[in-house]
Amino acid sequence: MLRVSAAVERAGFPTATLVCEGFLGQAEATSSGLGMPALGVAMVPGHPDVQSVEELDRNISAVTLARLIDCLTTTTDGALQKTEPAPHEVVFEGSIDEVHRYFYENLWTDGLPIVPPTRERIGTFLAFVDRDPDEVVAEIPPDHRAATIWNIAVNGVMAGCRPEYMPILVALVEAMADPAYGVEHSGNTPGAETQIVINGPLIKDLGFNYEQGALRDGFQANTSIGRFWRLYLRNVAGFLPFQNDKATFGGTWRVVMAENEDALAEIGWPSICSEMGLPADESGVCIARYTGAHVIVSVYGSSAEECLPYLADAVVKYTGWELMFTVGMATGTYKPMLVLSPIVAKAIASSGFTKADVQAYLFEHARIPARQFERYISDWTNLVPGKRSLYDMTMLQKAPKIFGASRDRERLVPLVVRPEDFVIAVCGDPMRTNCTFLAHNGMLGFPTMRPIALPTDWAAKLRSSLAT
Repeated sequence: MLRVSAAVERAGFPTATLVCEGFLGQAEATSSGLGMPALGVAMVPGHPDVQSVEELDRNISAVTLARLIDCLTTTTDGALQKTEPAPHEVVFEGSIDEVHRYFYENLWTDGLPIVPPTRERIGTFLAFVDRDPDEVVAEIPPDHRAATIWNIAVNGVMAGCRPEYMPILVALVEAMADPAYGVEHSGNTPGAETQIVINGPLIKDLGFNYEQGALRDGFQANTSIGRFWRLYLRNVAGFLPFQNDKATFGGTWRVVMAENEDALAEIGWPSICSEMGLPADESGVCIARYTGAHVIVSVYGSSAEECLPYLADAVVKYTGWELMFTVGMATGTYKPMLVLSPIVAKAIASSGFTKADVQAYLFEHARIPARQFERYISDWTNLVPGKRSLYDMTMLQKAPKIFGASRDRERLVPLVVRPEDFVIAVCGDPMRTNCTFLAHNGMLGFPTMRPIALPTDWAAKLRSSLAT
């Protein structure tokens, strides 16, 4: 709403935005990011979801109303914006401990030690892109800073990346800036975290782990690039705790997932990025934001018919309020990910199942009663106002027909709108029969892919860098 208020204020009309007490810090930070730090905000004490109508009425009458009137009747000349360092400015000189303390006190780190971003180190990263250091890749909300080749390199150094990772970092920021992804939602209250997936020759060229412990830290490429993502959200986009990052609990950044492309080739399944248009023999990254990861232990069976019922059951168990992205807040944007270990993928493929067959099976069998679907999106939450049934929503053309086949609340309905909405990845210990499921944050982190552009003389530059 603050974005709307800013547009209205620029048109010459005063506004007042109602903000719950717990979001005042975010409102202040967002206003500054929009270039209008004095936007009118009227606080609603507490949180409306846990107040009775009478309590809410008292709080609004005693606190909110007076502030609302003040916002609409009082003019202000704004407030001074915080002065930030120039792009190439040396901000500090000192010992390594002093650097760590200075960066931490200025909220430029995640609390872990960083690699100091000296000009020399930044220069080694810039050598791996054929682009001007000051080139603006995009403007990143909510603070609307310019994402540049230079500040990508700076944050890559800080995260502990190697210089040859730079083309990946650039591709990630290009994906981050895509409006379809929705980076502005990175600080929403469920605290969802982005999972980066990489495909292509760079997996082996740069030593990504895609086998045992594939989603655990311990491998520089997977780990440092995952950390880069969160540092860039902090330092350039502007997502800081108690300000624009309003995760109720939050989570640690995720390491990069590299698919096992040998296993994919063996069973004839496409990679995630190739499904999204990545040309053959090129490397690419896909990003999407997920609300949680849930292990599916000891998948048993030597065929698709034996393995898939357990997986479909798990997909149902680990999906809840996210269904508002299937029908409700945004129809058809729920795209959960099921990660199969290679041995499970091969067992399923041995029955002649393609990836599309697995998606079709999950679409038909991972279903819940309509009444349960309705509980998740309206009875137990206020995510879909009006508490309408799925049948009514279909009649109002707010849901696909498959969700409103009848008024029978016991009828089974799917979790997604289309079979292909289930994202299938192959990764992890090749000799373990475990899988994992990631519930998706819908349009607030929609899957977005970008090819990775390599610099001129990539092979020679890579050999030289790996030798140092």
